[in-house]
Amino acid sequence: MSNLVSVPKNGSLAKSTLDFPTWSNWIDSFFSSDLPPVFTSNFSTGINVPKVNIKETADAYWVEMAVPGMKKSDFQIDLDNQQLSISTKIKQEEEGKEDNYTRREFTYTCFRRSFTLPDSVDDGKIKASYNEGILSIHLPKKEEARKKPARTIKIS
Repeated sequence: MSNLVSVPKNGSLAKSTLDFPTWSNWIDSFFSSDLPPVFTSNFSTGINVPKVNIKETADAYWVEMAVPGMKKSDFQIDLDNQQLSISTKIKQEEEGKEDNYTRREFTYTCFRRSFTLPDSVDDGKIKASYNEGILSIHLPKKEEARKKPARTIKIS
């Protein structure tokens, strides 16, 4: 009888090189990755929740959201206890009649994005604009929070 596989004396067929992630590596990768598309998409149309760019300058924060095809009246921006919320709800219905056939089509789009603002934002001076598909929100910093230029201090 011939042996098809030679078995070493320790009984293993192959050297195992499986590296399982440590608990801390798994937790880090879970929280540092984006949510799967199933959590951020509109199930009926496949539209994703709009992404934002947030940048900081010496005197303000800027939030830019790409939302083409909308009107500025479609947005609602609220501020409640340092929580900035941007939302929209759009319902469009069209009815067309052709001969004996009636067709009714509608779409419904909604999203909500919320951000906690730092205490350094002067919430009385927040401004928003919508131009060519980009919603821009200007969040000016309070005077005492603005970055001051570097200076040299003389020793007396």
